[in-house]
Amino acid sequence: MRAPTMGEFMQQFGGAYLSTEGALWRTLKLLLFRPGELTVQYLRGRRKHFVLPLRLYLTLSVLVLLAVRLVSHSAIGQGRAIQVDVEAQPSSVMLITLGPRLQTGLENGVFGCRGFPEWVCRRLERRFQVDRQRLQQEAVDVVERLIGNLGVAMFVLLPFFALALKVSYWNRRLRYTEHLVFALHVHAFWFLVLGVSLLPLPDAFGLVWLTVPLYTLWAMKRVYGGRWWPRLLRAALISSAYLMVLLAALVMLTLWAAVS
Repeated sequence: MRAPTMGEFMQQFGGAYLSTEGALWRTLKLLLFRPGELTVQYLRGRRKHFVLPLRLYLTLSVLVLLAVRLVSHSAIGQGRAIQVDVEAQPSSVMLITLGPRLQTGLENGVFGCRGFPEWVCRRLERRFQVDRQRLQQEAVDVVERLIGNLGVAMFVLLPFFALALKVSYWNRRLRYTEHLVFALHVHAFWFLVLGVSLLPLPDAFGLVWLTVPLYTLWAMKRVYGGRWWPRLLRAALISSAYLMVLLAALVMLTLWAAVS
Protein backbone atom coordinates (compact mmCIF):
# COMPACT_ATOMS: atom_id res chain seq x y z
CA MET A 1 0.00 0.00 0.00
CA ARG A 2 1.49 3.31 -1.05
CA ALA A 3 1.70 6.23 1.33
CA PRO A 4 -0.81 9.06 0.68
CA THR A 5 0.46 12.16 -1.06
CA MET A 6 0.44 15.48 0.75
CA GLY A 7 -2.58 16.57 -1.26
CA GLU A 8 -4.51 13.42 -0.35
CA PHE A 9 -3.51 13.78 3.27
CA MET A 10 -4.71 17.38 3.47
CA GLN A 11 -7.97 16.46 1.71
CA GLN A 12 -8.63 13.65 4.19
CA PHE A 13 -7.72 15.86 7.12
CA GLY A 14 -9.92 18.68 5.92
CA GLY A 15 -12.82 16.39 5.19
CA ALA A 16 -12.69 14.66 8.54
CA TYR A 17 -11.83 17.56 10.82
CA LEU A 18 -12.15 20.94 9.14
CA SER A 19 -15.26 20.49 7.06
CA THR A 20 -18.21 22.79 7.72
CA GLU A 21 -20.09 19.81 9.12
CA GLY A 22 -17.15 18.62 11.22
CA ALA A 23 -16.93 18.44 14.99
CA LEU A 24 -14.49 21.33 15.19
CA TRP A 25 -16.77 23.87 13.53
CA ARG A 26 -19.84 22.71 15.45
CA THR A 27 -17.84 23.10 18.63
CA LEU A 28 -16.52 26.56 17.75
CA LYS A 29 -20.00 27.79 16.81
CA LEU A 30 -21.36 26.90 20.24
CA LEU A 31 -18.24 28.10 22.03
CA LEU A 32 -18.25 31.51 20.36
CA PHE A 33 -21.92 32.36 19.94
CA ARG A 34 -23.73 30.53 22.75
CA PRO A 35 -21.75 30.94 25.99
CA GLY A 36 -22.04 27.91 28.23
CA GLU A 37 -24.08 25.84 25.78
CA LEU A 38 -21.13 23.59 24.94
CA THR A 39 -20.81 22.69 28.62
CA VAL A 40 -24.56 22.08 28.89
CA GLN A 41 -24.48 19.74 25.88
CA TYR A 42 -21.53 17.83 27.33
CA LEU A 43 -23.12 17.42 30.76
CA ARG A 44 -26.30 16.14 29.10
CA GLY A 45 -24.28 13.42 27.41
CA ARG A 46 -24.37 14.88 23.89
CA ARG A 47 -20.66 14.51 23.26
CA LYS A 48 -20.37 12.57 20.03
CA HIS A 49 -20.56 15.53 17.65
CA PHE A 50 -18.27 17.92 19.55
CA VAL A 51 -14.57 18.14 20.30
CA LEU A 52 -13.87 16.89 23.80
CA PRO A 53 -13.20 19.68 26.35
CA LEU A 54 -9.58 18.81 27.11
CA ARG A 55 -8.70 18.34 23.43
CA LEU A 56 -10.38 21.66 22.55
CA TYR A 57 -8.49 23.51 25.27
CA LEU A 58 -5.14 21.99 24.38
CA THR A 59 -5.60 22.64 20.65
CA LEU A 60 -6.56 26.30 21.07
CA SER A 61 -3.99 27.03 23.79
CA VAL A 62 -1.14 25.52 21.79
CA LEU A 63 -2.09 27.41 18.62
CA VAL A 64 -2.59 30.74 20.37
CA LEU A 65 0.58 30.46 22.46
CA LEU A 66 2.47 29.64 19.28
CA ALA A 67 1.06 32.84 17.77
CA VAL A 68 2.06 34.78 20.91
CA ARG A 69 5.57 33.42 20.61
CA LEU A 70 5.80 34.37 16.94
CA VAL A 71 4.49 37.88 17.58
CA SER A 72 6.80 38.44 20.54
CA HIS A 73 9.75 37.04 18.61
CA SER A 74 8.99 39.45 15.78
CA ALA A 75 8.71 42.38 18.20
CA ILE A 76 11.97 41.42 19.89
CA GLY A 77 13.72 41.06 16.56
CA GLN A 78 12.62 44.55 15.57
CA GLY A 79 13.72 45.98 18.92
CA ARG A 80 10.19 47.02 19.92
CA ALA A 81 9.66 44.71 22.91
CA ILE A 82 12.91 45.01 24.86
CA GLN A 83 15.55 47.67 24.68
CA VAL A 84 18.61 47.90 26.89
CA ASP A 85 20.65 51.06 26.39
CA VAL A 86 24.13 49.76 25.60
CA GLU A 87 25.53 53.30 25.77
CA ALA A 88 24.11 54.01 29.21
CA GLN A 89 26.41 55.39 31.85
CA PRO A 90 27.19 53.47 35.05
CA SER A 91 25.06 55.93 36.98
CA SER A 92 21.94 54.84 35.16
CA VAL A 93 19.15 52.90 36.84
CA MET A 94 17.67 49.65 35.56
CA LEU A 95 15.25 48.04 37.99
CA ILE A 96 12.88 45.09 37.73
CA THR A 97 9.91 45.36 40.09
CA LEU A 98 7.45 42.55 40.80
CA GLY A 99 4.95 43.88 43.26
CA PRO A 100 5.58 46.42 46.05
CA ARG A 101 8.22 44.37 47.90
CA LEU A 102 10.12 42.58 45.15
CA GLN A 103 12.80 44.58 43.38
CA THR A 104 16.12 43.88 41.74
CA GLY A 105 18.46 45.56 39.28
CA LEU A 106 21.31 48.02 38.91
CA GLU A 107 21.33 51.47 40.47
CA ASN A 108 24.38 53.71 40.13
CA GLY A 109 26.29 50.69 38.87
CA VAL A 110 25.56 48.72 42.07
CA PHE A 111 23.44 45.56 42.10
CA GLY A 112 20.52 45.50 44.52
CA CYS A 113 18.03 42.80 45.42
CA ARG A 114 15.15 43.18 47.87
CA GLY A 115 12.41 40.74 48.87
CA PHE A 116 13.76 37.72 46.96
CA PRO A 117 15.31 34.61 48.55
CA GLU A 118 19.09 34.80 48.88
CA TRP A 119 19.77 32.09 46.31
CA VAL A 120 17.59 33.96 43.80
CA CYS A 121 19.51 37.19 44.46
CA ARG A 122 22.82 35.43 43.84
CA ARG A 123 21.61 34.04 40.52
CA LEU A 124 20.20 37.42 39.48
CA GLU A 125 23.43 39.18 40.40
CA ARG A 126 25.33 36.91 38.05
CA ARG A 127 22.82 37.78 35.35
CA PHE A 128 23.40 41.50 35.77
CA GLN A 129 27.20 41.24 35.93
CA VAL A 130 27.60 41.13 32.18
CA ASP A 131 28.30 43.75 29.56
CA ARG A 132 25.38 45.76 28.23
CA GLN A 133 25.28 43.95 24.90
CA ARG A 134 24.98 40.63 26.70
CA LEU A 135 22.37 42.11 29.03
CA GLN A 136 20.16 42.79 26.02
CA GLN A 137 20.32 39.12 25.05
CA GLU A 138 19.70 38.03 28.65
CA ALA A 139 16.51 40.11 28.71
CA VAL A 140 15.37 38.55 25.43
CA ASP A 141 16.07 35.05 26.76
CA VAL A 142 14.04 35.71 29.92
CA VAL A 143 11.01 36.86 27.90
CA GLU A 144 11.20 33.85 25.58
CA ARG A 145 11.46 31.42 28.52
CA LEU A 146 8.54 33.15 30.21
CA ILE A 147 6.32 32.82 27.13
CA GLY A 148 7.49 29.26 26.57
CA ASN A 149 6.25 28.20 30.01
CA LEU A 150 3.09 30.29 30.14
CA GLY A 151 0.98 27.48 28.70
CA VAL A 152 2.14 25.05 31.39
CA ALA A 153 1.34 27.59 34.11
CA MET A 154 -2.17 28.17 32.76
CA PHE A 155 -2.81 24.43 32.50
CA VAL A 156 -1.74 23.96 36.13
CA LEU A 157 -3.96 26.85 37.28
CA LEU A 158 -7.04 25.62 35.43
CA PRO A 159 -7.95 23.00 38.10
CA PHE A 160 -7.82 25.77 40.72
CA PHE A 161 -10.44 27.70 38.75
CA ALA A 162 -12.64 24.59 38.73
CA LEU A 163 -12.11 24.20 42.48
CA ALA A 164 -13.20 27.80 43.04
CA LEU A 165 -16.35 27.06 41.03
CA LYS A 166 -16.96 23.95 43.11
CA VAL A 167 -16.73 25.92 46.35
CA SER A 168 -18.85 28.82 45.07
CA TYR A 169 -21.57 26.55 43.69
CA TRP A 170 -21.51 23.99 46.46
CA ASN A 171 -25.32 24.00 46.63
CA ARG A 172 -25.59 22.83 43.01
CA ARG A 173 -24.33 19.35 43.97
CA LEU A 174 -22.22 19.07 40.84
CA ARG A 175 -19.14 16.89 40.70
CA TYR A 176 -15.74 18.52 40.48
CA THR A 177 -15.24 17.10 36.98
CA GLU A 178 -18.38 18.89 35.80
CA HIS A 179 -16.97 22.19 37.00
CA LEU A 180 -13.71 21.24 35.28
CA VAL A 181 -15.53 20.86 31.96
CA PHE A 182 -16.91 24.39 32.33
CA ALA A 183 -13.43 25.67 33.23
CA LEU A 184 -11.92 24.05 30.12
CA HIS A 185 -14.53 25.59 27.84
CA VAL A 186 -14.22 29.06 29.38
CA HIS A 187 -10.42 28.97 29.23
CA ALA A 188 -10.60 27.84 25.61
CA PHE A 189 -12.66 30.95 24.84
CA TRP A 190 -10.17 33.13 26.74
CA PHE A 191 -7.37 31.79 24.58
CA LEU A 192 -9.39 32.61 21.47
CA VAL A 193 -9.76 36.18 22.76
CA LEU A 194 -6.01 36.32 23.33
CA GLY A 195 -5.48 35.17 19.75
CA VAL A 196 -7.84 37.83 18.36
CA SER A 197 -6.13 40.53 20.46
CA LEU A 198 -2.88 39.78 18.62
CA LEU A 199 -4.38 40.94 15.33
CA PRO A 200 -3.38 44.42 14.17
CA LEU A 201 -6.81 45.91 14.77
CA PRO A 202 -6.67 49.60 15.81
CA ASP A 203 -8.47 50.46 19.07
CA ALA A 204 -9.90 46.95 19.26
CA PHE A 205 -7.74 45.55 22.07
CA GLY A 206 -9.87 46.84 24.94
CA LEU A 207 -13.12 45.99 23.19
CA VAL A 208 -11.97 42.42 22.57
CA TRP A 209 -10.98 41.87 26.19
CA LEU A 210 -14.26 43.39 27.39
CA THR A 211 -15.94 40.27 26.05
CA VAL A 212 -14.13 38.08 28.64
CA PRO A 213 -16.17 39.04 31.75
CA LEU A 214 -19.41 39.41 29.77
CA TYR A 215 -18.98 36.01 28.11
CA THR A 216 -18.04 34.31 31.39
CA LEU A 217 -21.05 35.74 33.24
CA TRP A 218 -23.40 34.65 30.45
CA ALA A 219 -21.85 31.17 30.40
CA MET A 220 -22.31 30.91 34.19
CA LYS A 221 -25.96 31.85 33.76
CA ARG A 222 -26.56 29.14 31.18
CA VAL A 223 -24.71 26.41 33.09
CA TYR A 224 -25.49 27.21 36.73
CA GLY A 225 -28.63 29.33 36.54
CA GLY A 226 -29.65 31.57 39.42
CA ARG A 227 -30.20 35.29 39.74
CA TRP A 228 -27.83 37.96 38.47
CA TRP A 229 -26.76 39.49 41.79
CA PRO A 230 -25.65 36.21 43.42
CA ARG A 231 -23.92 35.34 40.16
CA LEU A 232 -22.05 38.65 40.13
CA LEU A 233 -20.97 38.09 43.74
CA ARG A 234 -19.75 34.57 42.96
CA ALA A 235 -17.94 35.82 39.85
CA ALA A 236 -16.23 38.56 41.88
CA LEU A 237 -15.04 36.08 44.52
CA ILE A 238 -13.87 33.53 41.95
CA SER A 239 -12.07 36.11 39.81
CA SER A 240 -10.38 37.69 42.86
CA ALA A 241 -9.06 34.35 44.10
CA TYR A 242 -8.04 33.28 40.60
CA LEU A 243 -6.23 36.54 39.85
CA MET A 244 -4.28 36.31 43.12
CA VAL A 245 -3.12 32.79 42.30
CA LEU A 246 -2.42 33.79 38.69
CA LEU A 247 -0.28 36.74 39.75
CA ALA A 248 1.64 34.56 42.20
CA ALA A 249 2.22 32.00 39.46
CA LEU A 250 3.41 34.70 37.05
CA VAL A 251 5.85 36.06 39.64
CA MET A 252 7.26 32.58 40.25
CA LEU A 253 7.38 31.89 36.52
CA THR A 254 9.20 35.16 35.91
CA LEU A 255 11.70 34.35 38.64
CA TRP A 256 12.30 30.91 37.21
CA ALA A 257 12.79 32.40 33.74
CA ALA A 258 15.27 34.92 35.15
CA VAL A 259 17.40 32.51 37.18
CA SER A 260 17.32 29.42 34.97
